[in-house]
Amino acid sequence: MGTAAGVLVAGITVPAVGGAGFGLVAATREVDLRPVDLAEPPPAEVTIVRDARGKEIARFYEEYREVVGFDQIAEVMKTAIVAIEDYRFYEHGAIDIEGTLRAFATNLQAGKVSQGGSSITQQYVKQVLLNSAGTDQERNAAVEASYARKLNELRYALGVEKKYTKGQILEKYLNIAYFGAGAYGVEAAAKRFFGVSAADLTLPQAATLAGAVQDPNATDPNLGRKHRERLLNRRNVVLNRMAELGEITTAEAGKAKAAKLGYKGTKLPGGCESSKYPYFCLYVRHEILSNPDFGKTAAARLATLNRGGLTIGTTIDPAMQAAADRAIRKYVHASDAPVAAQALVQPGTGAIKAMAASKPYGGRKARGEISYNVVADAAHGGGVGFQAGSTFKTFTLISALEQGMKLDDGLTAGAGYRAPGYAAFKNCKGENIGDPTHTVTNDEGSPGWKTLRTGTWGSVNTFFMELGQRVGLCETVTTAKSLGIHRSDGRKLQEYETFTLGINEMDPVTVAGAYAAIGARGKYCAPMAITRITDRDGNTTRYRPKCRQSLDPAVADATADVLSGVFTEGTMRDVGGIGRDAAGKTGTTDDYATAWFAGFTPDLAGAVSIGDPRGSQTHKLAGVTIGGRYFGIVAGATLPGPIWKDTMVGALRKVPPSSFTPIDSARFGGCGDGCRPQPRNTDAGPETEPEAGGDGGAQDSDVDPDGDQ
Repeated sequence: MGTAAGVLVAGITVPAVGGAGFGLVAATREVDLRPVDLAEPPPAEVTIVRDARGKEIARFYEEYREVVGFDQIAEVMKTAIVAIEDYRFYEHGAIDIEGTLRAFATNLQAGKVSQGGSSITQQYVKQVLLNSAGTDQERNAAVEASYARKLNELRYALGVEKKYTKGQILEKYLNIAYFGAGAYGVEAAAKRFFGVSAADLTLPQAATLAGAVQDPNATDPNLGRKHRERLLNRRNVVLNRMAELGEITTAEAGKAKAAKLGYKGTKLPGGCESSKYPYFCLYVRHEILSNPDFGKTAAARLATLNRGGLTIGTTIDPAMQAAADRAIRKYVHASDAPVAAQALVQPGTGAIKAMAASKPYGGRKARGEISYNVVADAAHGGGVGFQAGSTFKTFTLISALEQGMKLDDGLTAGAGYRAPGYAAFKNCKGENIGDPTHTVTNDEGSPGWKTLRTGTWGSVNTFFMELGQRVGLCETVTTAKSLGIHRSDGRKLQEYETFTLGINEMDPVTVAGAYAAIGARGKYCAPMAITRITDRDGNTTRYRPKCRQSLDPAVADATADVLSGVFTEGTMRDVGGIGRDAAGKTGTTDDYATAWFAGFTPDLAGAVSIGDPRGSQTHKLAGVTIGGRYFGIVAGATLPGPIWKDTMVGALRKVPPSSFTPIDSARFGGCGDGCRPQPRNTDAGPETEPEAGGDGGAQDSDVDPDGDQ
């Protein structure tokens, strides 16, 4: 240590040479070469996301690095790096006196610090300081060409040599060093450069990587022919040095130098654009970034995700995802202007089993990619969403059942509905928001006496406006909120008299989660994507569903009973069921701006939306070609319904069917105060139902482009 101090102090205090003076770094008396403990935050590592079966589906990283143990690195790699970077590594302490003297002589001639003479231990210290720097000032200080930095590095290097064995230091260095082409650490570099693990590196490959660490930007093979030529030359320098030191024979060096560079440029995995399940990947990413458990600030959470080396277990089911993807591709092409999106959620847990869309995710519009999460809300990378249409009528139905109405109770629905006064509807602030100047119509729908069953099956607008007036707007809004309903854009729900007609913009995950609660007999579970997270040290945190009993189970059973008739008696009767107990509701908005279907079984729920991301109110689903077919109009039963049906059949193929719980007939059977009045004469014509897909053929909701009345 004394010799090292003398050499370094001499370098610090030399007088001016050739007019260029070094000056004093501080003062000789301030030189303190006692070992200093180096704070060693773990280097940035790749975070891996896995599906429900444990298969990798995505990676997040700031620096692509995979930390490996010393025994997972080929011996020839260790030999090569020591030969070229610090051949006396196993003989000297923290500082290589011979190398330092050589560098000092060069610096004297240059009049500045132009050569480092750093040992591998010092290089490791430099990399740690650089990687742990949080500001530009700290980063600049870690790489500045000064004796002050060298002195600081030496103090830390003395501490490192005191703390670790040579093998441990070399392992740490090889895991932190940058090799170029975006590869940090020897394992990532071996895969990136040659498509092999660090344990399987050959002599020419090891020499290539050893040569790259000196100036990885100048020899980055990903940057073109000249860079590859420099890397090849650098490889041969390493091979010559290994032969000179007797680590390999001259013949072995010659054979290795005759080999081609062999750079493969293996694509770095990671990011949601390269994931097989990009929309689910985005959902997971935003779950981490919005959760304070992973950092107090957004920057801290991003660092945890991109540098933390986490392993994230998720809920996505590959078979169910494949079923959703197939169904969407069958009906909607990626090149179509409208986009179809679908989410599958498990009743009773909220586990998201699939998130699919007809357009690929990415930023290249020319390739038909979409740059946001069309399946989720804004909090999970989504956009403003699409108006949900008549899928919201289910919440009014539930409110009626909660208030004691029976399944055969009903009311007379007119051809048009107009609020009898401003006080007919009150929002949850108690404000009168009825609009007696606005008329809601059924278009081709059927007026007349409707029960809770028939009014729902036919999706009759005027019936639900009358029903909404009777049960109360705020009551319906409260029901929807209890099932997790919130606007996709994060704004407050719009509480207008036409709330039941689906004027609020939604996303498939949220709607599927709400319908899943009905399938779980009223147990609402917030949609969840992450089941467990294991940190770099092997500590695992498990995440459980967040559930609450939002509905009386009997009310949920009665709702399922009514909605199951949609497949046999209602708007989905031409599409048909799925061969097991199922229930659902179609949704179509004013002038066919968007179309939906939301449905569930006791085992799985799903919601499908379709709309034009360029603006659904200006680009309607009328007179459009989708999936190679021309459609005069697109309604809930036209495309979303069939997509949902095909998805469910495929997704539940290996799941034993479960049955809905029978309704409480004593509570909901027959009719009570809302029984159909006896007709005054027998001349009235027979009741007629809407045409097939009557969410289909009829104008299903009467809302303006802004969602107001």
